[in-house]
Amino acid sequence: MKVKIEKLDHFGRGITNINNKICFVENALPNEIVNIEIIKETKKYFLAKTIDFIEKSPSRIIEPCPFYNKCGGCNLEHLSFSRENEFKRRKVQELLVKFAKINPTLVKETIFSDEYNYRNKVTFHGNGNIFGYYKENSNDLLKIDKCLLLDKRINEIVKLLQTESNKITELLIRTNNDSSKIMLKITGQVNDIETLKNKVDVLFINSKCLTKEDKIITTIGSKKYYVSIDSFFQVNKTLTEKLYDKVKEQVEKVRPNRLLDLYCGTGSIGIYASDFTKEIIGVDYSKSNIEDANKNKKLNNLKNITFINDKVENVIDTFKDIDMIIVDPPRAGLDQKTINNIERISPRHLIYVSCDPATLARDLNLLTNYEIEEVTPFNMFPRTYHVETVCILKHR
Repeated sequence: MKVKIEKLDHFGRGITNINNKICFVENALPNEIVNIEIIKETKKYFLAKTIDFIEKSPSRIIEPCPFYNKCGGCNLEHLSFSRENEFKRRKVQELLVKFAKINPTLVKETIFSDEYNYRNKVTFHGNGNIFGYYKENSNDLLKIDKCLLLDKRINEIVKLLQTESNKITELLIRTNNDSSKIMLKITGQVNDIETLKNKVDVLFINSKCLTKEDKIITTIGSKKYYVSIDSFFQVNKTLTEKLYDKVKEQVEKVRPNRLLDLYCGTGSIGIYASDFTKEIIGVDYSKSNIEDANKNKKLNNLKNITFINDKVENVIDTFKDIDMIIVDPPRAGLDQKTINNIERISPRHLIYVSCDPATLARDLNLLTNYEIEEVTPFNMFPRTYHVETVCILKHR
């Protein structure tokens, strides 16, 4: 079936119309004319895949990854990087205009970094014979010996381990931001452990640490952070600093007396901005995150920051006299109790760091006492449809 693609949906799929029903087309770009095969039909939509191209978009490029359209990790490798950044700005714009009724000019140009070799962390799954990523929409494993998104040092370790003699069922690798340190957690059996110990700084095998150190230190700006093997930390090794700079810039501008940092993780954002506020209170549910946050506080010799290990919704109603709140929630966004208490606390300033513009738009619509000053998309996950967003708000 021949169709013309109208635009991209928010997952990077082409959109066309068949018999007055929307059709999502994989691997298709706006204004392309393609032959498609319908692979799924529901009452509301069709799902199709591209069979061949009749007219290609000038924005289409040749995908450099041999696993593209197989592993499901990347969605936009066929789209030029400049167009990808435009797509992500437009995605944020459309969602916030539709659901939060904002002025579209408040959404700035997408901030971006390198499109490849940006990830400082990866988790592979294995079956004892091979390890890799799951194939798209499947539980079948695809053997990976190199991923273009990964830090080059991580790919070196992947190549070293991807042999038939190793029986790996799970593999986690992460580096610090300048790639000078690397850590590894393996579940399964590895033959040459001594060679591996000489290649990495931290090594866990079947939950047992086999090296002197059990964590690494990474630097962002002037601040240093411990990173444990399982703790949360931003994966884009170059763009994280730019995102943190955006937050710090606002904190420096306001210079709040008391700052509440919700979903603080390992305390990274609060610590990064700590020079410009008298007191910071960080809250996170993960015990390991808060343990690392307190170590990071000590590592940076900070006296003005306190961390609380609890769910945000459990403690949010205990706070008052807060000048600024930073929220960095998971993809699900803010729960209603947290939104209600932000409105009750009524800080003059609010910074919302979001990893899902759909839930961001929903929450902004509910934060009725706040006016949006600026929205900046960050392409933290190049070649995928995901986008991070920093939204600056002030009390009306």
